[in-house]
Amino acid sequence: MIEGPYFVLVVLGALACGLVAGAFVAFSTFVMKGLAALPPAQGIAAMQSINVKAVTAGFMAVFMGAAGLTAVVAVVTFVLWPDEGTVELLLGSALYLFGSFGVTVAANVPRNDALAKLDAQAPQSADHWRTYVSEWTMWNHIRVGASLAASASFILALT
Repeated sequence: MIEGPYFVLVVLGALACGLVAGAFVAFSTFVMKGLAALPPAQGIAAMQSINVKAVTAGFMAVFMGAAGLTAVVAVVTFVLWPDEGTVELLLGSALYLFGSFGVTVAANVPRNDALAKLDAQAPQSADHWRTYVSEWTMWNHIRVGASLAASASFILALT
């Protein structure tokens, strides 16, 4: 049984991954659909603004905090190698670190960086916007699943 500070660490990891999953699911289920329904110039401008605000303290504390917590859970699990929950703890850590954080760095951020360089009013930006929405959302769905599965894995480790 996981106990003491290790228990608290795993609970905090599960909560952080769940919070991130909630933020990502909002984008997958209605934010991107709402932005895609706007004229391209307005959708581009809105997403450019969202991307600037996303890297402020509030979201980054949760997103990066979850990455830190899951990394610490993985290290502590390797060091302690508990009798129960080891697979779930390592799986949860890997799911978040690779499926959420890693996908963000490798897929979503580069798309955001390219979008930031677009002139929202330029006619050729409309085609890029449609591709951006489709690809960014598909990668975001993966982040939702990975974050939620990481949270579930940590919870299962505690049972």
